Amino acid sequence: MKDINKIILIGRLGADPVMRETKTGAVVVHFPVATSRRVKSTEPSETEEVKMTEETQWHRIVAWGRQGETCAQYLKKGQKVYVEGSILSRHYEAKDGTDRMSFEVIAETVSFLGGGRTDSVSEAQSA
Repeated sequence: MKDINKIILIGRLGADPVMRETKTGAVVVHFPVATSRRVKSTEPSETEEVKMTEETQWHRIVAWGRQGETCAQYLKKGQKVYVEGSILSRHYEAKDGTDRMSFEVIAETVSFLGGGRTDSVSEAQSA
């Protein structure tokens, strides 16, 4: 059976995309995406009425090449976006000497949602 590392997110950009080039000249773009869900409050309620709270999760998205350039050009903070890709985890040592771990979503497909126009950029199109 084939292994699968796939994530699909629909959320909003928390900041404008940041584009840079690697030492070899490859374009890489980073942007944060927030996804939210409503969950029942864990605090007991006096009126026995169910209270709902919103829980937000932040995801660091990485887009490479032409796809990244298109994201940097058209995406803006607050815009709704669909991202499909894979999760990459990294271990590193922080400045204070503690071991840390970070997670990134390597984008394979990014679709711009809302605003009357839907654009999609996939890795296959940017090659």
